Amino acid sequence: MRRAAAAAITALVLSGAHAQETRGVPTSLFGTYVRGHEILVYPFYEYTKTTAFEYKPSELGFPGEADFLGRTDEHELLVFLGYGITDRLAVELEVAFFAKTSFEKAPDDPSAVPPSLEESGLGDVDMQVRWLWNEEAEHRLKLFSFFELTPPFQKNKTLIGTGDWEASLGFGVERGYAWGSISGRVSAAWDGADSKLDLGEYAFQYVRRVTPRWRLVGAVEGESDEISVIGEAQWSFASFAYLKLNCGFGVTEKAPDLAPEVGVLFHF
Repeated sequence: MRRAAAAAITALVLSGAHAQETRGVPTSLFGTYVRGHEILVYPFYEYTKTTAFEYKPSELGFPGEADFLGRTDEHELLVFLGYGITDRLAVELEVAFFAKTSFEKAPDDPSAVPPSLEESGLGDVDMQVRWLWNEEAEHRLKLFSFFELTPPFQKNKTLIGTGDWEASLGFGVERGYAWGSISGRVSAAWDGADSKLDLGEYAFQYVRRVTPRWRLVGAVEGESDEISVIGEAQWSFASFAYLKLNCGFGVTEKAPDLAPEVGVLFHF
């Protein structure tokens, strides 16, 4: 009985410590939270390789409405900025200030699309508002919502950036345990190009601290029929910064095959 009581107390302490660690508004970055009056700055690099990139020739500026599967290689330098206005309200800005995408035409595409294309310049600019409905309690889940808006800063590009207004509205839940924290989110997306509302991104996430300096994240993320599994390691090398090492692997045909990411997140 003494051993059982000690185990129960230890579990409660660990659960409380984990809940404290994930306290705050969940951001769009996996395993990352922001509290009131806290600033997050995250410069990072991301590479994405897709060997079954679905496209229509008309989307690239050429006649043709049939779907084909080409190949793309993307390199992006990005910066993420986050700010906790209060303990419940946060805003985000993520800018791909340099993006370069190389495209290879599908072998069975008979259209006038050239065998290869390449574009570079400003990529996506995403803005979000995130709202925490309530913090987690003993018999209560953490509940949060988010609204994302992407302006059309690259109307003359077809491979990088966004050519029309895009928006999404989502909802998420989270629960912490002694063995880690699990969460899920789903969103509805609106694309201004066709004024159509569809299922947006959805994700499930698991976060666990394994040592005082290392934390691990596992996730499944998808949009439509593109689903990826993601693993991330976070190394806290200073009280104000930690290294994020992240890589996604596609598990469905049209998802990116490989998407590694590396960056350093500063919080003040």
